[in-house]
Amino acid sequence: MGQVRDIMEKNVITIDINETANNAANQMKENDISFLVIIKNGKPVGVVSERDFVQKLCINNQNSSDVKISDIMSYKFRWVNPTTKIEDAIQKMLNNNIRRLLVLDDEKLVGVITQTDLASYLREKLMIDGTIKNIKK
Repeated sequence: MGQVRDIMEKNVITIDINETANNAANQMKENDISFLVIIKNGKPVGVVSERDFVQKLCINNQNSSDVKISDIMSYKFRWVNPTTKIEDAIQKMLNNNIRRLLVLDDEKLVGVITQTDLASYLREKLMIDGTIKNIKK
């Protein structure tokens, strides 16, 4: 298998920690994504997902324009290096029951890898392996 850098999404959508939940939600909708990386002083400090909005904002019946993203974001996030083996990234996601990993290089955000990225990679690998087997026959 390859390395995370071979399949990671390099164009990661981010938002500053001082923005409102409403701005974050609008950015997620405009970009058709399910999470954002939260940035403070140029470095990732957390993530916010659709689940965070539901569990921390909607359930409490709060107005998203009045809530800072820092109040609903998850400060814990998992990450890997670009040179991490894909199978190690998969194992990390399974062990931690998470859907995405940030990709950091010297604490700088360089990408993200999601379950969707992994599924696409594995599907392609299976198709290539199947084709090679058929050719050998």
